[in-house]
Amino acid sequence: MEKIKNGREYLQYVLQCLNDRLAQADAAILEGEKEIEDMHEYYWENYTEMDQYGYEDYDNQQALFRQMNANEEQFRLRRRFKKMQDSPFFGRVDFRYDGDEEAETFYIGIGNLSESAGSLPLVYDWRAPVSGLFYDYDKGPASYEAPSGTFEGEVTSKWQYKIRKGKMLYEFESDVKIDDEILGAELGSNGEVQLKNIVRTIQKEQNEIIRNTKDKIMVIQGAAGSGKTSVALHRIAYLLYHDRENLKSSNVLILSPNGVFADYISHILPELGEENIREMSFDLFAYRELKDIVGDCEDRYDQIEHTVLNPKIQDICREKQSPEFVSKLDGFVLRLEDELMNFRDVEYRGCTLSEKEIIDLFYFKFLDVPLLSRMHSVAEYFVDQVETLRDRDLSDEEREEVMERFMKMYETRDCYVLYSRFLEEEGYRPLPRCQVEKRHLRYEDVYPVLYLKYTLYQCRNHHGIKHVVVDEMQDYSWIQYLLIRKMFPCRMTILGDKAQTMEDETQDVLKFLPKIFGKDIRKIVMNRSYRNTMEVAQYANHLTGIEDMELFERHGAPVDEQTFSSTEEALETVLDKWLNRREEFETEALIFLTEREAEHAYLYIEKRLKEIAPEAENQLCYMNRDSQNFRKGLTVTTFYLAKGLEFDQVFGIFEADRESGLQRQAEYITATRALHELHMYTMEKPK
Repeated sequence: MEKIKNGREYLQYVLQCLNDRLAQADAAILEGEKEIEDMHEYYWENYTEMDQYGYEDYDNQQALFRQMNANEEQFRLRRRFKKMQDSPFFGRVDFRYDGDEEAETFYIGIGNLSESAGSLPLVYDWRAPVSGLFYDYDKGPASYEAPSGTFEGEVTSKWQYKIRKGKMLYEFESDVKIDDEILGAELGSNGEVQLKNIVRTIQKEQNEIIRNTKDKIMVIQGAAGSGKTSVALHRIAYLLYHDRENLKSSNVLILSPNGVFADYISHILPELGEENIREMSFDLFAYRELKDIVGDCEDRYDQIEHTVLNPKIQDICREKQSPEFVSKLDGFVLRLEDELMNFRDVEYRGCTLSEKEIIDLFYFKFLDVPLLSRMHSVAEYFVDQVETLRDRDLSDEEREEVMERFMKMYETRDCYVLYSRFLEEEGYRPLPRCQVEKRHLRYEDVYPVLYLKYTLYQCRNHHGIKHVVVDEMQDYSWIQYLLIRKMFPCRMTILGDKAQTMEDETQDVLKFLPKIFGKDIRKIVMNRSYRNTMEVAQYANHLTGIEDMELFERHGAPVDEQTFSSTEEALETVLDKWLNRREEFETEALIFLTEREAEHAYLYIEKRLKEIAPEAENQLCYMNRDSQNFRKGLTVTTFYLAKGLEFDQVFGIFEADRESGLQRQAEYITATRALHELHMYTMEKPK
């Protein structure tokens, strides 16, 4: 191939190659499916005549497995090629090896692409060794580590491209990789030296975090719009690629606010090229762990809704998840060592274990086993004795009978009952007495009960999880972090923004995380915000008194502030602005304090659209706690479900009540969701 220096020309060449490779993959899949069909047909026609030792049968099975694996590989290739058709590459680095006169050009994309299997790539995977030149170096001396050794030389040029649906939107020469679409668009339209210097600083900081493989626990405290989520997820993709022998996507768990988050991430970071990363809220994880103890639990969103009506609920919840409360729980567990037990002799089939022997085993030999699992260890010890004496294994029924005798030495093994007793001892209202399926835990009690379970029982380890991403770290309490450490003794990336808490008071978890995870955690602070315009960022910071944030010089429309006498009047204004300008923005949000207000607004707008603009109905959606998809158009939701997401244009509607700390936080979170334009509407108090 004649060397092509122009990015636009190279794009056309690569797209043609992609079409050819897709056609080859389709043909290989069809041929493979025909081969599998023929193998099945041959087997059923001839299996009665195959040799008696099964060699031919075995050979046929192995051939079938090989062909199925080959087909699966072609399916994977086809998926990657189809994904690359949208944006085949996003970067380029020109590198002159030491001793060479001319530089070689490497284009960087979400995956490798070559004209044929085994030939030199036209596009290199962004996580490949040579791609490090693009991320790690400015122009000048550079090197990269490859399996065959270290290669040194000089970076002579670096380019970045924005390609969508196979079309080049913009390209620019840049010293550093720009991960963010807004920064890229600014550079694509305006190549000022000052702007390039700012971006260089931002990207250097981010790239150091992304390519950090040394620190077990990395904590990123990032201001709203600092790109912390993008950085954290790029870091996971980088780790998956570089430790792919030990770390698979199924080994990664993202603990995130809601079900829409994963879908949203797939929209804003399509170049990650990683699939099947598990994602769930920590609340959901907790409820799964408690399903054998209670029938139902409140979630964080229930608690927020209740707090709007009764702010004292938040104080109780904060109290029950504090270090002091955990310390009292630990003291209660210690008291249970004596109070819960009623020891006695156990005799079975001529074998006896005396009360004294049981006490010795319980308090000395098996002391390291959690209290409510310890008697099981004692029982197993006795079963071994019985089986040795009788020279046979006990049946399942016999083992169950023995276990039952030992378990009766506990007064109770029910964590719900024990936690209720603890509450009563400490002066709180006890939990209602009822059957398991009728038990309903308030949110304030969910994590204390789970903590009790993980302290009293030998709980299963989640060995399959090797890396946990904790998003919105400021919303986790002391007791929740203790549980995360117990459940997942693995590498972690923890990120959040202390200003975006869902409580009336900000919480800086960086102050106590070292006490839980140890002092060797790596703490990163990202104080530069560049996602929002200056006007939006300054308005948001004024709401909460933030003064230490560095703002990126990107200007937009002033924040639109209006006061209305009714919600309907405000909604009519939203409708008018949205319908007249919806071609300008892909994503828009209408955000409220409570679920009731958001649902009312959605139904009102839905009804009005039927009357005035039925063609826009499919661009309206209501996002509640069960939503799983992030959609373009106008999304109606609450501030706590919008947290972590970003929209081109945002409308916030709140009642005139600045005395509420929770409302101030809600308004701040709402404001920081707006990338380009923000409208903050206030409802007058009824006179």
